Amino acid sequence: MKNSILFALVLLICLTSYSQDKEETKKDKWDVNTPELPFKNVSITTNEGSWISLDVSPDGNQIVFDMLGDIYTMPITGGTATLIRGGHAFEVQPRYSPDGKHISFTSDAGGGDNIWVMNTDGSEAEQITKEDFRLVNNAVWSVDGNYIFCRKHFTSTRSLGAGEIWMYHKSGGKGIQLTKKKNDQQDVGEPWASPDGKYVYYSEDVYPGGEFQYNKDPNSQIYVINRYNLEDGEIERVTGGPGGAIRPVISHKGDVMAFVKRVREKTVLYLHDLKTGKEWPVYDQLSKDQQEAWAIFGPYTGFNFTPDDTAIIIWVQGKIKKIDLNSLKASDIPFEATAEHKIINALKFKNDAAPETFAPKAIRNAVTSPDGKTLIFNAAGYLWKKSLPNGTPARLTTGKDLEYEPAFSKDGKYLVYVTWNDEHMGALHRLDLSSNKNRPIKLTNEKAIYREPNFSPINNNLIVFREEDGNQHQGYVHTKEPGIYLLEISESRKSGITSSKKLVVKEGIFPSFNKDASRIYYQTGGYLLGNITKTLKSVNLQGKEEREIVKSKYAQRIIPSPDDNWLAFTNLYKVYIAALPKTGNTIELDGKATNVPVAQVARDAGINLHWSSNSDKLNWTLGDAYFNAAINQRFSFMEGAPDSIPAMDTVGLKINLSLPTDKPKGTIALKGARIITMNNDEVIENGTIIINNNKITNLGSNDEVTIPADAKVLDVSGKTIMPGLVDAHAHLSHFRFGLSAQKHWPYYANLAYGVTTTHDPSANTEVVFSQSEMVKAGTMVGPRIFSTGVILYGADGDFKATVNNLEDARSAILRTKAFGAFSVKSYNQPRRDQRQQIIKAAHEKQIEVVPEGGSTFFHNMSMILDGHTGIEHNIPVAPIYDDVLKLWSASETAYTPTLIVNYGGLNGEYFWYQTTNVWENEKLLKYTPRSVIDARSRHRTMAPIKEYENGHILVANATKKLADAGVKINLGAHGQLQGLGAHWELWMLAQGGMSNMEALKAATINGASYLGMGDQLGSLEQGKLADLIVLDKNPLEDIQNSNSVIYTMINGRLYDTETMNEVGNYDNPRSPFYWEMSDYAPAFDWHGETHTGCSCEVGH
Repeated sequence: MKNSILFALVLLICLTSYSQDKEETKKDKWDVNTPELPFKNVSITTNEGSWISLDVSPDGNQIVFDMLGDIYTMPITGGTATLIRGGHAFEVQPRYSPDGKHISFTSDAGGGDNIWVMNTDGSEAEQITKEDFRLVNNAVWSVDGNYIFCRKHFTSTRSLGAGEIWMYHKSGGKGIQLTKKKNDQQDVGEPWASPDGKYVYYSEDVYPGGEFQYNKDPNSQIYVINRYNLEDGEIERVTGGPGGAIRPVISHKGDVMAFVKRVREKTVLYLHDLKTGKEWPVYDQLSKDQQEAWAIFGPYTGFNFTPDDTAIIIWVQGKIKKIDLNSLKASDIPFEATAEHKIINALKFKNDAAPETFAPKAIRNAVTSPDGKTLIFNAAGYLWKKSLPNGTPARLTTGKDLEYEPAFSKDGKYLVYVTWNDEHMGALHRLDLSSNKNRPIKLTNEKAIYREPNFSPINNNLIVFREEDGNQHQGYVHTKEPGIYLLEISESRKSGITSSKKLVVKEGIFPSFNKDASRIYYQTGGYLLGNITKTLKSVNLQGKEEREIVKSKYAQRIIPSPDDNWLAFTNLYKVYIAALPKTGNTIELDGKATNVPVAQVARDAGINLHWSSNSDKLNWTLGDAYFNAAINQRFSFMEGAPDSIPAMDTVGLKINLSLPTDKPKGTIALKGARIITMNNDEVIENGTIIINNNKITNLGSNDEVTIPADAKVLDVSGKTIMPGLVDAHAHLSHFRFGLSAQKHWPYYANLAYGVTTTHDPSANTEVVFSQSEMVKAGTMVGPRIFSTGVILYGADGDFKATVNNLEDARSAILRTKAFGAFSVKSYNQPRRDQRQQIIKAAHEKQIEVVPEGGSTFFHNMSMILDGHTGIEHNIPVAPIYDDVLKLWSASETAYTPTLIVNYGGLNGEYFWYQTTNVWENEKLLKYTPRSVIDARSRHRTMAPIKEYENGHILVANATKKLADAGVKINLGAHGQLQGLGAHWELWMLAQGGMSNMEALKAATINGASYLGMGDQLGSLEQGKLADLIVLDKNPLEDIQNSNSVIYTMINGRLYDTETMNEVGNYDNPRSPFYWEMSDYAPAFDWHGETHTGCSCEVGH
């Protein structure tokens, strides 16, 4: 093998290090057990554990159990446990074989979760199932010991999917399906074989709706227990009803079934007489089950009867207990377990929150002139012009409206583009490029949201464009007739330039003309984050004779060449070109198609795909790099093709736009306030803070600080100043693809409530980084915007991230970092090796990894072991015990629990809807469409407070224990209710027992440090950036006083939160939001706006 590689290297001198790395990936199988990055060894000894599954040996002498991914045995009377299976792999759910000679278990040692079998001393472990995507868990043995029944996992577009019951022979094989999933989101699992060999019992999610839901009611029926007849395949219901029924275990005599159900706030162990149907409780102090969560490993832990059926051995509240079924007495089975764990050093890197200048990387709408000499593109809200290859970019116009989506006429004489103004709405403009003195001419007078104009190739006075439907950022007026239109332009001395439009077709996006302008191409299925399959269609100029030309699964963009002979498309981010023959039928294409010539041209990703005017070259961008590829360099059969196809360009041409970071000028002094610095526990009473431009230059008590003579002084005596809030998990409505509004109302809502730094861990990459740079450049007002961009999704979708080796992971990291990301979100990649590969690739590129917790406790724990930067969303197990506290505190992995969208119980936000009248909050209504507030708050879920105590407050209590153990806790409000939600999250941290100061640190310095910006943000210290808030009341006295923000300062700019007008050294009134226009009548106390919407869009 090595000789062949060397021979290939001699022949192909152009092979890059990338190619060499790929060869390494092919020959070196990934080993989950061998850490690829620096780690430390940690020894954990404990006598209590979290979420322990166990089994009793057939002779009744031994217990086998799991803890933190290791497997132990011990005498049934308790004592020091013997580690029989340890290591870095995460291994759980042990079960004895009927003869007591073997133990089955779930292990990710082979890459993903599969069933393994070992001897009872841990020797001769062998992988039985070999699944690499439909992973398996929850194994139990058939009565004869020849087969294993288990749960097999299925996902579609939702990452945590559904389950089926399968059986595998103990020697392996592909297995046999027993049950069939009824949909893609409701689970089946927890199998148990009856001792007569006739049935397999299992639990099934039957909650109404046919899909997974948050905030399910455990007082109703979520799960039931069914049994599958192995003789005839019939399925019958065994039990269910209010409180559900989970984790069936059949007694050895076969007459009684033990199971778990919820009774109000208690998780209760029940017995069920299989002959009479009689049910009765035997123990009501179990740890909380996971019926409301997405419990792919089962909503309760494994347990078993003793061989004589007189007792049940089960994990309870951190301990292993024996429940005597006659006396109903519970007794501890004491244990002490020790294991060594390798904990990868968590990925943490320093990031610059506000460089003096920055190079925009969110380059959008790039187009190359027909002569190949000029590049026009959007960055930071405006159009820029760059002479190729080495010109310095400059603004195309001096306009104030936002500018997007330029297109050249075929002769290069004209450029058409769209603009947006929040008050005047959109317009189409045409610019005559024959002279630099020419100014853009507005072609449209009707208000609309104009999109995607393109010239006819034979007539510069005919343009095809799209009018877009309304949305919650730009409003809903003048958007009643969306569709693809033709615009005919007329010029006369008398009337000047006039235009008329005609609707062609109501569906589709990205319209363009064919070669002779007789037809219009368009794409259906959306763009990124759209339908899995996209279709290229065409119609004639009257909107008739529809033709379906190409279908492409996992495509994001499909673009025909100007000569109609070629096609460019993106497929799961990568860029391809393909021949486009006329067939009269629909051609199906993807990156692996062989029905026509197809070639990949971009290794990692590309956007802004556009053809050269003569169709011989494809151009695109990725981040701030510009690329092109000639067709004859990608296909060997083309005239002029090289002897061998060269490697793909991964560097490109840097666009080299540089912009100054916006910052104010002048000095402001805030005098007389209490200053909570977040520098440890320092509080300065009667203090003064001096801000020059965008930095804190001095602070201290009034008698220690000299106020400069030129300072603007604000007397804030009696008020409290603290750092601005850092929302480390903030979905700020960044999923919509299209034009940005000049004012993004979620930004204003957050600033009005004192949120000055945000991190959005799931967003449309182009949009979020574009708007981040608009804020940075001063084009938009907003908090600091950081993001992961599109998640590295482990399920199905046109945006999924396929990671099957280290190179795939590197590619995913590179395409995200190209836009300016310093973090990625690893979102429920199903296999452990995939998640580890993402970690290694991120380490190489100095990118943080913030994973989706996914309501899966075992994955959460392995993420800590593997060095993830943090855990996003709460772990679904609460309370937690000494094992988890010791493991997590020994790591550097942080925790953002997002109690507001609590896994495994009612969302925390519901508590505040229930206990406060949110719709009466006048401040919130100023910065949020009324429809968003009314729809979320007026029809309220009402539940006993104990339900919340058993929900988000229980999780908050566990969060407090982690904080006490040294784990850094961050505030994450998830975008549930912009601005105000951050305060709810803060208050819920306090509900869990945090002191007010501890909670405030989670909301400020902890989040800043999590983002690698703790030396610039998160505390008030000399030299730090001036992000602060002025409160009317003291949050150290009452944490809910945090919601008394009267001023917010972001990067030195001061805003009055009652109006969001800029004050201090400036007087910049805020312009109206769309709901304050269009005959808005302030006399009506319900604020006019009536269109329904949602503030979060996607709940990642």
